[in-house]
Amino acid sequence: MSIESVKAFFAAHAPDVIVLEYEVSTATVALAAAALNVEEGQIAKTLALRFGDTYALLVTAGHARLDNQKAKAAFGAKSKMLSPDETFALTGHRVGGVCPFGLLTELPVFCDVSLQQYAEVYPAAGSSNSAVCLTPERLAGLVNAQWVDACRS
Repeated sequence: MSIESVKAFFAAHAPDVIVLEYEVSTATVALAAAALNVEEGQIAKTLALRFGDTYALLVTAGHARLDNQKAKAAFGAKSKMLSPDETFALTGHRVGGVCPFGLLTELPVFCDVSLQQYAEVYPAAGSSNSAVCLTPERLAGLVNAQWVDACRS
């Protein structure tokens, strides 16, 4: 899985998108922003969540934080972050490379409105040293994401 499944996803759905690989880690927002020479907010971090009996991914701006009240309003239930093992079991991606592309399990994907302030964002690409560059609208369109307001900056 992981980076190979992400590359296969883009080959099938958006062959113009290039998976960028780095010799340094991009596993955290700060490391990714430094490696890509962009603002931390432009790093599109993917959170694996459970709310009620539903598992989903939320893609948010790197500097944004999940807001419990907004998330409950957006998802209809209290949300809980998944453990690294649960995340890997559902997505096929290890923490540090989690993204909404090339998933092991089909999951609903949500994009937080915090991404919309940027012309380009950089989600991970299945490994702790990779990313792709997309507009927020294209990111959401590629994964059939629903826009929500679940975070605070």
